[in-house]
Amino acid sequence: MIKLYEKGIYLLNSTEIIEDNNDAVAAVKAKTGITEINADLAKQETMAYGILNSHNTSGNDKKLKIKFDKLTSHDITFVGIVQTARASGLEKFPVPYVLTNCHNSLCAVGGTINEDDHMFGLSCAKKYGGVYVPPHQAVIHQYAREMLAACGNMVLGSDSHTRYGALGTMAVGEGGPEIVKQLLNKTYDINMPEVVAIYLTGTPRKGVGPQDVALAIIGEVFANGYVNNKVMEFVGDGIANLSVDFRIGVDVMTTETTCLSSIWPTDNSVKEFYEIHHRAADYKEIKTGKVAYYDGMVYVDLSQIKPMIAMPFHPSNVYTIDELNANLYDILDEVEKKAFVSLGNNKVKYSLKDKVRNGKLYVEQGTIAGCAGGGFENICDATDILDGKYIGSDEFSLSVYPASQPLFMELVKNGSIAKLMATGATIRTAFCGPCFGAGDVPANNSFSIRHTTRNFPNREGSKITNGQIASVALMDARSIAATAANKGYLTSAEDIDVNFKKPKYYFDSTIYDNRVYNGVGKADNSVDIKFGPGIVDWPAMTALSDDMILKVVSEIHDPVTTTDELIPSGETSSYRSNPLGLAEFTLSRKDPAYVGRAKEVQKAEKARIAGEDIVAANSELKEVYDKIATKFDIDSKATQIGSTIFAVKPGDGSAREQAASCQKVLGGFANIANEYATKRYRSNLINWGMLPFLLKEDLPFTNGDYIFVKDIKKAVSEKNSEIKAYVVNKEMKEFTLKLGELTDDEREIILKGCLINYYRG
Repeated sequence: MIKLYEKGIYLLNSTEIIEDNNDAVAAVKAKTGITEINADLAKQETMAYGILNSHNTSGNDKKLKIKFDKLTSHDITFVGIVQTARASGLEKFPVPYVLTNCHNSLCAVGGTINEDDHMFGLSCAKKYGGVYVPPHQAVIHQYAREMLAACGNMVLGSDSHTRYGALGTMAVGEGGPEIVKQLLNKTYDINMPEVVAIYLTGTPRKGVGPQDVALAIIGEVFANGYVNNKVMEFVGDGIANLSVDFRIGVDVMTTETTCLSSIWPTDNSVKEFYEIHHRAADYKEIKTGKVAYYDGMVYVDLSQIKPMIAMPFHPSNVYTIDELNANLYDILDEVEKKAFVSLGNNKVKYSLKDKVRNGKLYVEQGTIAGCAGGGFENICDATDILDGKYIGSDEFSLSVYPASQPLFMELVKNGSIAKLMATGATIRTAFCGPCFGAGDVPANNSFSIRHTTRNFPNREGSKITNGQIASVALMDARSIAATAANKGYLTSAEDIDVNFKKPKYYFDSTIYDNRVYNGVGKADNSVDIKFGPGIVDWPAMTALSDDMILKVVSEIHDPVTTTDELIPSGETSSYRSNPLGLAEFTLSRKDPAYVGRAKEVQKAEKARIAGEDIVAANSELKEVYDKIATKFDIDSKATQIGSTIFAVKPGDGSAREQAASCQKVLGGFANIANEYATKRYRSNLINWGMLPFLLKEDLPFTNGDYIFVKDIKKAVSEKNSEIKAYVVNKEMKEFTLKLGELTDDEREIILKGCLINYYRG
């Protein structure tokens, strides 16, 4: 079904594969007649290289400084981004910047805060010259597909699922500070990434959808990091057998592999997509060169992929639905054991085996939604499966969220909405809530199947520390519909006799013409920004001191720590415009004692900054200073005191900068990790002035220990690759920390204390 190549490969004419070995170059020359060829030259023939190089401003194709064509953010992130940019000298948006309102669309228990943020966004679009998409009009990525993508362009979004590769657009999801840099006419600085070919061949089986293909790939490449921080470049004869909607559905899920970005070739189907959306001028052909070199290849036979399910609590925890149904108790037992690792020591009742009824797995909820599930073809196919059937009156419910109002309107016109409503399904507006725990929250101990993007713990809205737990499994819309047709009993879409009608899509832009504010090129400095009472400025942050004392306040040994565990989504997003308020939720569902510990350390740092008695603020520090003094001279008034966490591999998942900024607001000055799950999380740490330390060896410290880092400012300034540190509580035991590669700008940001300070000068 899927094969991973151990070495790089040459791809000839987008179809013929030659593995990289001693005879590869000779074989390529013989087959093509090209006399000058090697891996470095052939890398330049990838689609990714061409697009990246055309957006690079450095003049060095190894060290890139990228300027993006367009930017996009949603209403969990854009307030903080604009506030950071304003504090750094923002005058106007230099490129089209789209502010969508698809995450906090609903009214909040916190009062007026959601609509306050929306009005903030509209006033900023007017003042700085941006695009404002009102609530319920479109989820961020559907609007970008319909109105923003363009062949050969690059788009940067402050949402991890910023992926428009199927439309010939290289898109990257990053934390808010990277958007800020673009707003201030700065660059996105990365090394030229490796590129991995995703070779698609064959034709999908009837009933298999894009989520099935995506989950199959994720299951093969996530754990081994095969595409981590690389570009996934889709190639092969199988692409022509996929509709554009199908390609989009696979592409959006590439985020869950931890890749950097994605790109696909464009063809007549993509050309038609742009024409349907009245943007024919944004189409151009994109394809690989005659001989392209890839750093690896994932070979996917589409005809062998069956309907899949990603069981709790990660998109890579995949099985075929047939396999699960045939081995129910064994697999559910395995899933429960994995789940207990994710749930940690929280005393919460968790079981899946009690979902088995009469030998079948019963599901309480189905949801088809968001940037992954809410597409036209997904919903039409689901409608065909459910046409004339009923979901029943037991626990099972089904909700469907079309991804945009134009799409919704077309589903009304072609009759799909009426047919779905007749089954008992409920139809909602464009909203990302089911993806992060703010919509369709199931009952305690319930099991939900969703065509959305993630199934991390808490993504469905449960609170483990309150004893509430529910589970999400990811599935394709077609198998969700098949399960709904069987009134909640897990069913593969392959087991349903159905005629997929595949109605044609007609895009009507009238809704956007009438409701979306487009201020591109029309910045009006006279406009006053509307600030709701919940919108708070960032607190002041200090520059890096010569030496540093860190207290370890949390120690996480899970194989991977998600950003949702670092700062939970869901109801916490009510505070996303208030840095101090939001910080109270940091690690609340993973290590509830973290905030209190971090604040205790921060008291000493606040006293130091104020010139007050540091030891009075934290009595532990007298012994710490005394022990350090046995080895080094220390000036307590000039030595920062902060907190740090250790995690094996933090940062998988969301691009939300709050995963880092909340730690910084509480006095966090560093993370220590074996490795970082994604570039975007590491970048978030750096942009908030936090040191992204690496430690591969066994831990020399434990939670509660103090660490002294001598000459940290000098080490950062002089680009030292290794930094000596000392565990104070263990008689100044020496160990080595590494920082990994940092650009000159990144070092300066850390030295200044954060991105805001860096731009203020």
